[in-house]
Amino acid sequence: MSHPQVTGPADLVLTGGPVHTVDPARSRATAVAVRGGRIAAVGHDEVHELIGPRTEVVDLAGKLLLPGFQDAHVHPQGAGLELGLCHLADTVDPAEYLRRIKAYAGRHPDVEWITGGGWSLEAFPGGAPTAAALDAIVPDRPVFLPNRDHHGAWVNTRALERAGIDARTPDPTDGRIERDADGNPTGMLQEGAVHLVGRLVPDPTPEEQLAALLRAQAVLHSYGVTAWQDAIVGAYANMSDPAPAYVAAVDRGLLTARVVGALWWDRERGAEQIPELIARREELNRDRFRATTVKVMQDGIAENHTAAMLDPYLTGCGCASGNSGISFVEPGELRKYVTELDASGFQVHFHALGDRAVREALDAVESARTANGWRDTRHHLAHLQVVHPHDIPRFRALGASTNLQMLWAAHEPQMDELTLPFLGAERGARQYPFGDLLRAGATLAAGSDWPVSSPDPLQAIHVAVNRIAPGAPEDTPAFLPEQRLDLGAAIAAYTAGSAYVNHLDDITGSITVGKSADLVVLDRDPFAGPPEEIAATRVLETFVEGQRVHAAQDA
Repeated sequence: MSHPQVTGPADLVLTGGPVHTVDPARSRATAVAVRGGRIAAVGHDEVHELIGPRTEVVDLAGKLLLPGFQDAHVHPQGAGLELGLCHLADTVDPAEYLRRIKAYAGRHPDVEWITGGGWSLEAFPGGAPTAAALDAIVPDRPVFLPNRDHHGAWVNTRALERAGIDARTPDPTDGRIERDADGNPTGMLQEGAVHLVGRLVPDPTPEEQLAALLRAQAVLHSYGVTAWQDAIVGAYANMSDPAPAYVAAVDRGLLTARVVGALWWDRERGAEQIPELIARREELNRDRFRATTVKVMQDGIAENHTAAMLDPYLTGCGCASGNSGISFVEPGELRKYVTELDASGFQVHFHALGDRAVREALDAVESARTANGWRDTRHHLAHLQVVHPHDIPRFRALGASTNLQMLWAAHEPQMDELTLPFLGAERGARQYPFGDLLRAGATLAAGSDWPVSSPDPLQAIHVAVNRIAPGAPEDTPAFLPEQRLDLGAAIAAYTAGSAYVNHLDDITGSITVGKSADLVVLDRDPFAGPPEEIAATRVLETFVEGQRVHAAQDA
């Protein structure tokens, strides 16, 4: 038995099932004791010596105990708000979207704007729905519905009119207004163009924002998530700043997770905003929430051809287009900004999806390392959809972590219809190279990007191991199966890897004596079953510092 951190009976003992510790020194055990919110012992039957008359004993009955999952890239307040508005995220049926929008508008006759979102690009030809379809059901009020990935928005004519958008309106430098042959807006806004309408949507009240955050926290706990990195803290497009809600949650004792906030980098400004970010970091440093990271969105997404690529996208006929995507921050300036942020002790959280954006972000990290030496800033790149092979070994060399959205690495309509035809075979085969990154020695962390996709880590881990989406038709081939991760590596990314990125690895991320008792009980041991059944695994109980924050009804 590992030596107890403190003497006396334990507050909690979990025993009778496999314990996957994510601790290389001792990967498996069968019992864990908790006292004072910390792990007091890890072992086997000898741990029972710490059971006293007031000790709560949880019989695992063969179920697996894991360290708490940590989501390294998520938008909880936005997800919580969407759940309470016109929620479209669980279907890809255009007729069902219209039915829900009409019903929501009917139930809320006094709401000035119809908003919510979560619809999928794959539901519409070219990923572009029209204002006309919305006008037919909501002609009297503006409608603003961001899509699932929040890189675009579906709007009606009334919303376009409110924003003064017509055929004469130029595209913003960081976005695009979709138009018909005559130049008239069709009702789909891409990237920076979303803000032209989104800025007019009234912000939710402080109490609505807090309620949304707490709603999302409950959902994340139900999936075993005990800590996360909020990928945008600040005002962005139609997303309200979640910082006040976090402050309120901490001050009222309602934040039960540990959270790192990534302060939004305003790409319309330059280095003059860094002193403001430093001041905000100090202002928001409180208990379980700290804003020690800066989020730089360097490019868009592949589906609307705004992800920054080294070579142009292909056209529908397979020919090279004139478009290679958008680098939102000029690469030379990016290197300067990241070097200064690194010198100021900030971690940088990059949105880098295309291979050019990945290279630009790595170049910026390299500039910071060259100028400042090796600092414990733990910069990380999220999404990594297309990575050039020459850049794979640079992650380990530069100490840049990978922040993987594992659920996306599978054949599904958005991939097969809106991405692969426009990338081409060679570039399409470089997508989500999880296996190559692991073999090259990169540090792997993982996140969901919820509400873009499911917040369930087990669904994502299923895809990382199988490279097939849960519930896919039986004849669906694995997507680049050579890039699979084994189950242990995928779980490590979602626990210890994300804890490392969040600078929480000294207290969380593994079941080790002295660390916080952030724990998850699953309904089975997925290591003991076939890989194709991983997604069927459910979370039964979630603990933070030994306190139960979620219990399934059948736990």
